[in-house]
Amino acid sequence: MRKIYLMVSYTGTVLSNLIRLYTNKEYTHVSISLDVELNQLYSFGRLNPYNAFIGGFVREGKDIGTFKRFKNTKVAIYSLDVADENYERAKYIIDTIKTNKEEYKFNLLGLFLVAFHKRIYRRKAFYCAEFVKYILEKSKSVDKKLPDIIKPGDFEKIHGIRLEYKGLLRHYNYEKTYSFKQLYSKRKIFNLK
Repeated sequence: MRKIYLMVSYTGTVLSNLIRLYTNKEYTHVSISLDVELNQLYSFGRLNPYNAFIGGFVREGKDIGTFKRFKNTKVAIYSLDVADENYERAKYIIDTIKTNKEEYKFNLLGLFLVAFHKRIYRRKAFYCAEFVKYILEKSKSVDKKLPDIIKPGDFEKIHGIRLEYKGLLRHYNYEKTYSFKQLYSKRKIFNLK
């Protein structure tokens, strides 16, 4: 078994506030990672941290791009256990998109149509939630079909998903997070206070 990580986030930008308004959810963006350190964190979003309307396939991280610019980005990081072959399939799909990223577009129209409960299919075009849904479904990492009109908040409802961290992205430290969880679970097992 391997883990895939999903990170939902809220940067506080004008666009994220607009998205928050029509989704009525705390988080407005979603990314997928293949490692706990979030070194391989990918999504469809801003190609330039200063322009919300020119987007595409992006590698993200707390020290690069949009998240570097918006230091008070709030996140929730989830893990999902998947079979080794599903993990490898997800990695292959992401690597294929990464290699051919010029062929992929940001589905800005699709993003705005979510507010009207409408979906538009555009070949090789995604907004963030469509991209993560595509990876999870094509890699067979989820056991049920995700909603057609997908929003970042929908990923929190996936069967078997576990919240690993909630707080500011800049404070995320996987070593501290997982050391604390292991210590806490041992204390519970031995009824230590």
